[in-house]
Amino acid sequence: MISVEKLTIDFTGTPLFEEVSFLVNPKEKIALVGKNGAGKSTMLKVFAGLQQSSGGRVSMPKDFKIGYLPQHLLVNDDKTVMDEAKTAFGDVLDTQKRVERLTQELAERTDYESAEYTDLIERLSIENERLTLMGADNMMSEIERTLIGLGFLRTDFDRPTSEFSGGWRMRIELAKILLSRPDLLLLDEPTNHLDIESIRWLEQFLATSSSSLLLVSHDRAFLDAVTSRTIEISLGQIYDYKVPYTKYVELRKERREQQLRAYENQQKMIADTEEFIERFRYKATKAVQVQSRIKALDRLERIEVDLEDNSALRLKFPPAPHSGVLPVDIEYLTKAYGDHVVLNNIDLQIHRGEKVAFVGKNGEGKSTLVKCIMQEIEHSGTMKLGHGVKIGYFAQNQASLLDENLTVFDTIDYVAVGDIRTKIRDILGAFMFGGEASDKKVKVLSGGERSRLAMIKLLLEPVNLLILDEPTNHLDMRSKDVLKEAIQAFDGTVILVSHDRDFLDGLVTKVYEFGGGKVKTHLGGIEEYLQSTAGEKQVTDSEKLSTFNSQLSTPSEGRINYELRKEVSKKIRKIERDIESLEKEIEKAETRISEIEAQFAEGVTEASLLKEYEQTKHTLDAKMYEWELLSEEVEGLRADL
Repeated sequence: MISVEKLTIDFTGTPLFEEVSFLVNPKEKIALVGKNGAGKSTMLKVFAGLQQSSGGRVSMPKDFKIGYLPQHLLVNDDKTVMDEAKTAFGDVLDTQKRVERLTQELAERTDYESAEYTDLIERLSIENERLTLMGADNMMSEIERTLIGLGFLRTDFDRPTSEFSGGWRMRIELAKILLSRPDLLLLDEPTNHLDIESIRWLEQFLATSSSSLLLVSHDRAFLDAVTSRTIEISLGQIYDYKVPYTKYVELRKERREQQLRAYENQQKMIADTEEFIERFRYKATKAVQVQSRIKALDRLERIEVDLEDNSALRLKFPPAPHSGVLPVDIEYLTKAYGDHVVLNNIDLQIHRGEKVAFVGKNGEGKSTLVKCIMQEIEHSGTMKLGHGVKIGYFAQNQASLLDENLTVFDTIDYVAVGDIRTKIRDILGAFMFGGEASDKKVKVLSGGERSRLAMIKLLLEPVNLLILDEPTNHLDMRSKDVLKEAIQAFDGTVILVSHDRDFLDGLVTKVYEFGGGKVKTHLGGIEEYLQSTAGEKQVTDSEKLSTFNSQLSTPSEGRINYELRKEVSKKIRKIERDIESLEKEIEKAETRISEIEAQFAEGVTEASLLKEYEQTKHTLDAKMYEWELLSEEVEGLRADL
């Protein structure tokens, strides 16, 4: 158990927290929520020992292991992805080295009857036993499952980390933290650099993990899937609810309404009592009653209403100028980087007024297609922009491109033209940069503040095609809601590249799924898309068994007892049945592929047959991958018996 006692953080004379207290219980999953700047990241740093408090303390057990993922970090670039992931098993690697050294020494000695030789054998036996209890046999499979779960390919394992973008390096760091099995996980916006598939995998991992968790995230769906307790930080205080985020929002609203009603009733009672006291203060016949009521007021416990931070972003896009019926018309578009084909023969049309989402794994071509639409990169095929199209573009790294040495006001003043320059102060105020905040240097702004500042540029000139690449990263819940409402009210066309399911829900009416060089169209919203792909994307039994297998190999749990052996045997039998079923499906898919290829050889080229061929090959690849995972899983479980 971790105890936070009267914690106070004070940077500038105004406390960020003031005498905050709460407990974190074993295995508890807690969401830390609040506006940008409320102190969520600072709270995580205090737990990680990276931030000193002004008062109070955080107490935790001795030898307590903490895994901390900040929003921004520098990752080592002198290792491969696999070697970097292995560093999570430092104790295992050290023990393996000792075993190798003892084995070598044993092979070189010939004094078989000596006490020293016997002692060497005993030491080697102890170290091998320690390796078994550490789960060394499962180390590589755990690393592989975790890296694949977070979106890496097997071909990535031997690549240097220096070849990956900052977002992918964050995934490597997250993998290391998860693999180290800490007592407490501190995760600050872990989904910012993940795609929807990886977020789903991480949800399952965290939900079944034995680690306690303090999670900062602005992804409502992710919070609801992972956490069961919500702590709101607001104006230096905390509000603690033993429920997931969505339920917390309801209870928080009900609590405040009840407080207001009780406060208003009490204020009326106080006013009536004070009026009675004043009216009869000098009447001898009422002296006893007056004194009684004075004492009652003195003893009265005054009801306080929770303070509420009412500052909020105000956002409205200018009316969209008229454009052609097809703002974006793409035919046979192909884009390759060297031998790597990212987009292969893409066809899609986006109609005027549509709001669409680009989804799929990172690296599958979403941002590449955006760059093609922006005419920033060359490609083959046709990409036409409709008549009168004016694009407003928010890049994923837009906030990082701001000049850090400029003030907030100067940043906008340098790009504003015409009459808009006379309204800069008003615009900044609407984006919560009013007063002295407009004179802040960009370099001191938080990630959310930088995103808001970058968003202002989209308002300086009317556009009719908005292209927003991960616009919600670093935005708090309220700002996300305001942005969502502004996009819903926008009368132009919108392309959203986003992994935030809650943000996309109710906002888009068409989803383009990127993968394998192709773009698949899904009519309907994000929920319909997720349901239609549930069979392909759902977490498999093998991944659940991976967590179970990992827990079995935790050193503190020792050898598998009889009941666990029975459970493992039961799991093995289930996996074997699943493998048998998969093998039948694989055989069926291979047979169908052979039949279609035979038709191709005879000159049949119907579009429906080509589509079936691609879908069947995709199904076969997915089934083969699942078969491979299950086969590896069952071998790992058998090794535990």
